[in-house]
Amino acid sequence: MTPTAYAALAILCLTYVGVAIGRFPGLRLDRAGIAFLGGAAMIACGPLTLADAFAAIDYDTLALLLGMMIVVAHLKVSGAFRALGALAIEHAHRPLALLTTITLLAGVLSAFLVNDAICLVMAPIVLTVTRALGRNPMPYLIATAAASNCGSVATLTGNPQNMVIGAYSGIAYPAFAAALAPVAAFGLVATVVVVWLVYREEFAARGELQPHLMRGRMHVGQAVKASLVCVALAAAFFAGVAPAKAAVLGGAFLLVTRAIKPERIYAEVDGRLLLMFAGLFVVVAGAERALLTPERIALARAMGLDDPWRLSAFTAVLSNIVSNVPAVLALKPFIPTFVDPRKAWLVVAMSSTLAGNFTLLGSVANLIVAEHARAEGTPIGFWAYFKVGLPLTLITLAAGTWWLARA
Repeated sequence: MTPTAYAALAILCLTYVGVAIGRFPGLRLDRAGIAFLGGAAMIACGPLTLADAFAAIDYDTLALLLGMMIVVAHLKVSGAFRALGALAIEHAHRPLALLTTITLLAGVLSAFLVNDAICLVMAPIVLTVTRALGRNPMPYLIATAAASNCGSVATLTGNPQNMVIGAYSGIAYPAFAAALAPVAAFGLVATVVVVWLVYREEFAARGELQPHLMRGRMHVGQAVKASLVCVALAAAFFAGVAPAKAAVLGGAFLLVTRAIKPERIYAEVDGRLLLMFAGLFVVVAGAERALLTPERIALARAMGLDDPWRLSAFTAVLSNIVSNVPAVLALKPFIPTFVDPRKAWLVVAMSSTLAGNFTLLGSVANLIVAEHARAEGTPIGFWAYFKVGLPLTLITLAAGTWWLARA
């Protein structure tokens, strides 16, 4: 290996360790800062020029993510999410019906909108309703996080890693949904069953519930406008319009309003996530150029990763070590060399997402729900989540891999 290759390897390892841990001891760097620093180091140490670094960034993915953030922000700020939650939850008059409603609501919304954003909206709603009813909020909160992960498997806009896969794989939105929507549906059913089994005492109580959720102030016109844009986006995605183009146009259209100050929308955009993505794109491109040789590609193939079962297991483990987006980017150079790259991408999308249910730290969606619960005095313990996460992950990964392997 050349000195440049050694430098690239060191930068890649340090960046991934930092992203996995979330910080470097003694420094005030978060994941976004670590990824950005890693990208700059790749430019400074020689694997990439500045022009190469710009070319490595997938702007389609960033544009899609930004557009969807703006759309979701309008749905949240206008009160549309809260109104929809109230409409659905107020018809759940049994604990099991409430669990099923929350699971379906989180899962279906996450299938078309970014799952992390759905958890930001759903967690406060679930806490408010369960406390008003005098119920144990734990199973419903866990179901919210798990369902958002499972539901987001279904489409290219369900979560950030699927967006990355969509950009690299070239799989059309309808084809992706046709392949993975059944896996998502199974995951939602499995979530209800596993949570019900683990928290049987919560659902054994008899008596009718009268759930009620205060809708709060609502910008009716803006809520209707944002909802119609969501429907139009879904139609555009399935009609074959480039997802990034549709999301950017939809987000830009929603910014034209007299009802909501733009600052409220901008506050909902996660700039750190966009910065982390840009940095990771550059880091992976630098490592790919300096380290990816025919011999190393052959070694990956010798591991048998083009087998769906092995690839699924490897992706799940890697996703729990370094998180799902870095795991997808790490696998990106190897997948085009497999016998069936399309199937491999689908396996990676399925496994990297469902693996997020394994532990409380497995996905950003889980952490969002846990942070809301902790702030409201209802902390979700690691083992409380793991009792659901372990069996749910094993069941859904096995079912998803079987479904894709047989295709």
